[in-house]
Amino acid sequence: MAPTNSSFVTEFILVGLTDLPDLQLPLFCLFLLMYMVTLLGNLGLIFLIGLNSHLHTPMYFFLFNLSFIDFCYSSVFTPKMLINFISKKNIISYKGCMTQLYFFCFFAISECYVLTSMAYDRYVAICNPLLYNVAMSPNVCSLLMLGSYLMAFSGAMAHTGCMLRLTFCDANTINHYLCDILPLLQLSCTSTYVNELVVLIVEGINVIVPTVTIFVSYGFILSSILRISSTEGRSKAFSTCTAHIIAVTLFFGSGAFMYLKPSSAGSMDEGKISSVFYTNVVPMMNPFIYSLRNKDIKLAVRKTLSKRVF
Repeated sequence: MAPTNSSFVTEFILVGLTDLPDLQLPLFCLFLLMYMVTLLGNLGLIFLIGLNSHLHTPMYFFLFNLSFIDFCYSSVFTPKMLINFISKKNIISYKGCMTQLYFFCFFAISECYVLTSMAYDRYVAICNPLLYNVAMSPNVCSLLMLGSYLMAFSGAMAHTGCMLRLTFCDANTINHYLCDILPLLQLSCTSTYVNELVVLIVEGINVIVPTVTIFVSYGFILSSILRISSTEGRSKAFSTCTAHIIAVTLFFGSGAFMYLKPSSAGSMDEGKISSVFYTNVVPMMNPFIYSLRNKDIKLAVRKTLSKRVF
């Protein structure tokens, strides 16, 4: 049977990032600018990779999906967040909140596994270059992405399904700027034991599996790089991994700070600041991290611009 909605609440009030009136307009302008940069940056990478055949490789296939996820991920909550900065009462319907929660979980978990697939791709490229075309064939890449989206689907369904079973009575003020798991659990007037267990299991799997895979991959990568005799070879190998290491550190680091702290009111306020990094800053930064020092992307930009001009 499908989960039944036994909630008495029909809408929630989002506290937002801050309740200080003087900061609402400056923050609206700041996050609007960040959102526009995020959309343009990720759409730009998507079009560049799609239009340039020399970017049709496993690494850029994963980067294409990462940009797509970041584009969708930031669009799940940022438009509502921007409206809340300039509206007097920040209201979201119960159905809208549960929908936002589902897609937030889906794209966050997807990003975990795409970053993991990219670490595996770098491991194969550096540690087993002769087997790269076989180990990272189009079928393998497609299966890795399918697995990423299936894990995201199952995790998001588990979180949202369990949330729909909770009863929300009078308390309907979410101490956040989006419908996240921990702030919603604080409002429930029924037992949240099952939800907390699901959070422990789902988040445990979706954090431990990617983290261990990434660490093991980079352990082998580091070992292989240290065996390279030439300084130039080592530098080139390190440079291919730098962008990915920065992206992984930003995403997992800010997420860990939010979810590994105790869920008190004070820590929730700190968590809102931390969550800005993995919900707004990371999707905005990824296109820059992967393209600023990337010769292939720069070549694709020149080719695309030359086609437009001529």
